[in-house]
Amino acid sequence: MSTAPYRDPDLTVEARVADLLTRMTVEEKAGQLSQYFYMGTGERVPDDFDLDSLPPEHRAFVEQPRMVERAVASGGAGSVLFVREPNLANRLQRSAVEDTRLGIPLLFGFDVVHGLRTIFPVPIALAASWDPELIEAVQGVAARESRAVGIHWTFAPMVDVTRDARWGRIIEGAGEDPVLGAAVAAAQVRGFQGDLDDEHVLAGPKHLVGYGAARGGRDYDDADVSDADLWNVYLPPFRAAVEAGAANVMSAYMDLNGVPASANRWLLTDVLRGELGFDGWVVSDANAVRSLEVQHFAKDQTDAAARALDAGLDMEMTTFEPAFANLPAAVRDGLVDEAVLDRAVARVLTAKFRLGLFERPFVDAAAAAEVLDAPEHRELARTAAERSVVLLKNEGALLPLSDTSAQRVAVIGQLADSKRDTIGPWVFEHDTAEAVSIVDGLRHRLGDDARIEHAPGVGIPGRVHPSPFDAMDPSVQPTPADHDDDRELDRAVAAAAGADLAVVVVGQPQNQIGEKASVSTLDLPGRQQEQLERIVATGTPVVLVVLSGRPLDLRWADEHVPTILQAWYPGTRGGDAVAAVLFGDAEPAGRLPFTWPRHVGQVPATYAHLRTFAPEDQDARYFDGDGAPLYRFGHGLTYATFAYAGLTVGTDRLPVGETTTVSVDVTNTSARDGEDVVQLYVHQRHGTSSRPVRELKGFQRVAVPAGATRTVTFELGPDQLSYWSAATRGVVQDTTTIDIWAGGDSAATLHTELEVSA
Repeated sequence: MSTAPYRDPDLTVEARVADLLTRMTVEEKAGQLSQYFYMGTGERVPDDFDLDSLPPEHRAFVEQPRMVERAVASGGAGSVLFVREPNLANRLQRSAVEDTRLGIPLLFGFDVVHGLRTIFPVPIALAASWDPELIEAVQGVAARESRAVGIHWTFAPMVDVTRDARWGRIIEGAGEDPVLGAAVAAAQVRGFQGDLDDEHVLAGPKHLVGYGAARGGRDYDDADVSDADLWNVYLPPFRAAVEAGAANVMSAYMDLNGVPASANRWLLTDVLRGELGFDGWVVSDANAVRSLEVQHFAKDQTDAAARALDAGLDMEMTTFEPAFANLPAAVRDGLVDEAVLDRAVARVLTAKFRLGLFERPFVDAAAAAEVLDAPEHRELARTAAERSVVLLKNEGALLPLSDTSAQRVAVIGQLADSKRDTIGPWVFEHDTAEAVSIVDGLRHRLGDDARIEHAPGVGIPGRVHPSPFDAMDPSVQPTPADHDDDRELDRAVAAAAGADLAVVVVGQPQNQIGEKASVSTLDLPGRQQEQLERIVATGTPVVLVVLSGRPLDLRWADEHVPTILQAWYPGTRGGDAVAAVLFGDAEPAGRLPFTWPRHVGQVPATYAHLRTFAPEDQDARYFDGDGAPLYRFGHGLTYATFAYAGLTVGTDRLPVGETTTVSVDVTNTSARDGEDVVQLYVHQRHGTSSRPVRELKGFQRVAVPAGATRTVTFELGPDQLSYWSAATRGVVQDTTTIDIWAGGDSAATLHTELEVSA
């Protein structure tokens, strides 16, 4: 019996795809471009269950898994997402390969954003490590755990640049800077994909493009982005992800400059494929194709499907009936050329062949537990959390603590002993019970010799608009309705007054940031500010630990609290990591990946603004207060101290198009080994367009022993000095004078110059 060529693993992927396409009906092709959420657990609904007794919206979700299973069995689904149980994945996969005419396997996708079972620090925290090698290793572990349970593809990394702290999804990205964002994006893609063996997954950078510029920081709102910002700020991380080999890209929900991103031909075809060179497949964000009608862009669902496909969107992610189910009719009616349909299907099939799914469609369910429980994964989670912590302030060198100074420790705050809030949002397969809270971490570190008293203190009010993700997570524990704030506040103050040290943990619960968690204020929720002020008034030394994924209003704390530690949401081993940093077992060397504003009135904020008129008044734009940020981009303290000297450029005059080097000496001037993040900034004094006052162009995280000097070298050439200009509508590199600074943050003072000549 002869085997169809597409079944022959000795043929090239291209040949197998071409053969399979010739055998497919238009309906089967459309099915390959449909990705369904699977909203069930795999449990069968009893045949005698009275569905009609349920409200329509509840009935739809009960019936949804059956709908997906029917689509899989009939060849109407190319991918399924939200399946993370290996036996269920195998059951659905068996239906795809055995019940359908051609036996095309499914792609299983999932949101693996900062870990699957082992939860690492949230992405904005990983960016704060300024350590691409660490980030690559972290996502390599996330990929290994994901593949072990049958997941082939992650909807990550999120590479949206944002400069508005109100936006909830700031937590999923790398902050405000395109150079840092590009480095983090590439590292994540390398970590997820590796060489696409059986321990790696396909990466899906998202959301193309400008989603982080949503109007007012409001999730899902439209974005109005200048061409200059689009090319110079928002696209570089996508370019880096593509150059790192990203197999997939996800389009955004929102309108970009008046055109929905998921049906924007200029964006998906001219820019992504033409300019960035992307050769994988593009998937929509959830229900974004159906939303084209909601957004009053498409006339109906057939129009939405046809326009999205023609624009360059290859696969639709949907919860219920896909708009792409209308593609066969659209082809027959001449609304879409079948060649356009074939092109999209070929891209999806290519990914399946590259992964080896035709030869190895099933996952070894029995082996998954060993991978998920690997102790080395948890140790990497601790290391990642330690390297992500940012020491914002350490007045009087209160840190690192000594064992003798912390015999009676009061740990204050509801978040301090919340395992669920320690690991952060956007996780679904975690084991909350194994997470280490800050209270746990301090008890592990200090042992039985110290007395640690935890006082929850004031409650944290819930959301006005509930999180849709809370219903999926029974471990979320809001402040009880009968919580007595006044009584618990008094208890917390008394505990602090009777202690040698008060560790006060403030911030936002994990469900107050992320998708659908934009915010109108950066104030500490509830009465946390009042509680902090009363504890400081006791005179007990205070260490403030902040759990958040966005900057919060810390003006009072910066003035009155000697030590402030930004711990983010540090993950499964987060409490151990925070304790290690507090006691100096680990060095705090994280740096801020965004500008930290004083209050919400300063957002959006970025260090890389233009000089504009009267630059000497930059921090006096508001008549009623200081316009400078509370903490600068790149800021972070260490227990060691560093000095910079010897900033040199490889040449005095650099011809356009040529590359030179910039070197700087970094000396550890303390008696303690330490790490520093060396940052290189430039400014172009004149040229075709005005350029930002400073732009990050390179960075290295380096370990420098006590008393030692390290020379750090960066490249400077057209990759760093070219930019897109609105004056020429293209990329230029000017003959000009370049100011160069090197140092430990965006206010670095060590300076030199470079002439760029024709």
